[in-house]
Amino acid sequence: MTITCISPIDGSIYATRETLSRSEADAAVARAKVAQVAWAARPLAERIKLVQAGVAAVGAMNDDIVPEIAHQMGRPVRYGGEFGGFNERASYMAEIAQDALADVEIEDSDAFRRVIKRVPHSVVLVVAPWNYPYMTAINTVAPALIAGNAVMLKHASQTPLVGERMAQAFHSVGIPEDAFQNVFLDHDSTSALIADRAFGFVNFTGSLGGGKAMEAAAAGTFTGMGLELGGKDPGYVMEDANVDAAVDTLIDGAMFNSGQCCCGIERIYVHESLFDAFVQKAVAIVNGYKLGNPLDPETTLGPMAHVRFANEVRGQITEAVADGATAHIDTFAEDDGGAYLTPQILTNVTHDMRVMREESFGPVVGIMPVKTDAEAIAFMNDSDFGLTASLWTQDTLRAEAIADQIETGTVFMNRADYLDPALCWTGCKDTGRGGGLSVIGYHNLTRPKSYHLKKA
Repeated sequence: MTITCISPIDGSIYATRETLSRSEADAAVARAKVAQVAWAARPLAERIKLVQAGVAAVGAMNDDIVPEIAHQMGRPVRYGGEFGGFNERASYMAEIAQDALADVEIEDSDAFRRVIKRVPHSVVLVVAPWNYPYMTAINTVAPALIAGNAVMLKHASQTPLVGERMAQAFHSVGIPEDAFQNVFLDHDSTSALIADRAFGFVNFTGSLGGGKAMEAAAAGTFTGMGLELGGKDPGYVMEDANVDAAVDTLIDGAMFNSGQCCCGIERIYVHESLFDAFVQKAVAIVNGYKLGNPLDPETTLGPMAHVRFANEVRGQITEAVADGATAHIDTFAEDDGGAYLTPQILTNVTHDMRVMREESFGPVVGIMPVKTDAEAIAFMNDSDFGLTASLWTQDTLRAEAIADQIETGTVFMNRADYLDPALCWTGCKDTGRGGGLSVIGYHNLTRPKSYHLKKA
């Protein structure tokens, strides 16, 4: 089978790769299992140093990586790629590794040694998405390797060059080729490998359907899983909020990367006293965007990664307007009816509309007025997803009290669309299960092993 990356810039074929046959995939797993034993036997400090060197080697490639990302998934080159977040996350996980993976000493007396150790799962499969292809991958790759696992990275077909770049960088600094492998696998082979217990842990970031397929493949195997399957993240602007800061951050959170962010803002609830001002400012911001070729440094909004993604967003907008929603942004001249899509702000929306209930994953946001915190909480929880929520107020106690009532993984106050590596990245409901980064990320990428040693 051939994996083909169609560039959203012009619809041309940018890259093709052949997938591994089942026998080739089995051989790759076998090599990874052998390499993992030797890799885990290395001192933790050495593994940390090598991963940090690999991360730096990726950074040295950034001038080539930035246009590659634009070609593969459409993000404008003006934003400079992902190395800042890539490095921040990996560096934090390296920094906390000694403490996070430390033995838990219960007793070491003349009679007994009792200790809990954290040991690697063996081989970790990382299935990474195209929207933030480097940052989402490193969330698991860095701590998994540091913890002593071997890693097999399967990247999205839209971004096939990313795994190759990471493998090239990591191998160049001395991480064994079999301990970190970039692999091209089709869906059937991936499912078959999971069903055959090829992996000790699987981390998947992607669609709800993909997550269900992963769980179905793993049924009865007891393979550990980390699943982040999307969101419909809300923002709530209270009457005491700094409305200018709220508009700037929430609209950027809705539109950056053409709205293709796992934790992007997809619906906004604004206290009725600020609603008109908020919408007016939001419309002005979006009308200032420049939609165009992502290789042009003047472009602020590139195409969506694929025409079918843009068509899904167009469909949600069209249905909402037909049902009474107001669209505030006139069609941009650069909107070609394909991957290049006009960003949109909708009002007069309701939760009966798909655009307020289903994941859009594109440059559209619905804005609704609310009267009370209780009303806003009810709307925020009226979703099958639960990844993040963004609260805007000057009152920290009020924000935390509201946060306690929101069904989500992360709650922000006066910011949005950011991943703090010191905090567990997690979700609930159809967003998935598990948690990445932070100390908890290490706990999920290892298993506890208890030693109860009676001394003679």
